[in-house]
Amino acid sequence: MNVLKFDKSDALRNRFHAIIPGGCHTYAKGDDQFPVTCSPYLVRGAGCRVWDVDDNEFIEYGMGLRSVTLGHACERVVEAASRQMKLGANFTRPAAIELECAEELRRFIPKAEMVKFGKNGSDAVSAAVRLARAYTGRDLVAICAEHPFFSADDWFIGTTPMNSGIPRAIREMTLQFHYNDLASIQALFEAHPDSIACVLMEPEKGEEPRDQFLHRVKELCQQNGALFILDEMITGFRWPLAAGQAYYKVTPDLSIFGKAMGNGFSISALVGPREVMRLGGLDHEWERVFLLSLTHGAESHSLAAALEVMRIYQEEPVTETLWQQGCRLQNGINRAIAAHGIEKYFLVVGKPCCLVYSTLDANLSQSQDFRTLFLQETIRRGVLAPSFIVSYAHSDADIDHTLDVLDEALTVYSQALENGVHKYLVGRPVKPVWRRYN
Repeated sequence: MNVLKFDKSDALRNRFHAIIPGGCHTYAKGDDQFPVTCSPYLVRGAGCRVWDVDDNEFIEYGMGLRSVTLGHACERVVEAASRQMKLGANFTRPAAIELECAEELRRFIPKAEMVKFGKNGSDAVSAAVRLARAYTGRDLVAICAEHPFFSADDWFIGTTPMNSGIPRAIREMTLQFHYNDLASIQALFEAHPDSIACVLMEPEKGEEPRDQFLHRVKELCQQNGALFILDEMITGFRWPLAAGQAYYKVTPDLSIFGKAMGNGFSISALVGPREVMRLGGLDHEWERVFLLSLTHGAESHSLAAALEVMRIYQEEPVTETLWQQGCRLQNGINRAIAAHGIEKYFLVVGKPCCLVYSTLDANLSQSQDFRTLFLQETIRRGVLAPSFIVSYAHSDADIDHTLDVLDEALTVYSQALENGVHKYLVGRPVKPVWRRYN
């Protein structure tokens, strides 16, 4: 086995932490999420591959936290953004491309009568919550406890263990329910009558909706005067039909898109019916709603990137390929898991287009130590897989090579189950992002 070296990355670590709190700008990319001996700093990407400062090459399965579906530096998208950038990135008045991109997005999303662009999911989700509160005249928000992230704003972060600096009064305004548990939502409406502005969740996260769950939640919201909001930052442009709501044939009151819509360029969108969205506009008699107003909210080259992404989706079988290649990867790794006899200890879950894995120890408990060991053994062999997220650029050969690497990593994993993980793990284990103390 040719084990990769990370000397230049190791030399950068202290410099990163000296000037950037946490050493990165996104917690999921932090050093505490990767093995101490295998934490590469990246410099470029092409297709499904990335290279680090040591010139190590990796097949990647994080794909920019699921924001890249077509592959890194997709030529058509980069060229579209570059052409627009040469015309100017930001203006004093709306640019024509803002309308063009909004109209194109409406063709993808059922009942999306109006569109408002932002730069990331936090912008758009928080705008949806604010709009729901204005529309209903209510203060409380109900979110799905099993869905890990909605916004960097206080109303959500206050529900996590990292709620330092957030007033208790704000924390208490966000309630939690459980996915596929309609009774838990009904209980919130009963405990807080005429007080819940919206119910917010992803269409799906690892677990499929059962017994028409999404439709029944929508009905429950209608009965109780709340808005039903779907966060499609992950499912959008990755699920079949480009959206979870289309796949499951349910229409939310508001929904949020982004990530893959720009293939890595920074863009998000809040969409919904005119009746609700118009409160953020100029043609109503209600109090004004500060919906989304960002200096870079309609940055022209990001909109050009999104337009090109949507054109590619219409011309090529993107989501079908994501599903197909995800199945190839999932089936292959499940064969390897079975061959090593560790079916109870390493689990691959989710839709083929958005796979993640769970690492369990010999006692069948979730284990950060075993997750770290798996990352250690895959990264040092040239596969960067904090998840198993495929892109349109992952070829059969890429996946087959990955499966060879995963088989080797699972060999070490199975040995660690028998002999103890710390015989094989170098350094400290990774940690959950959501924790109160370092």
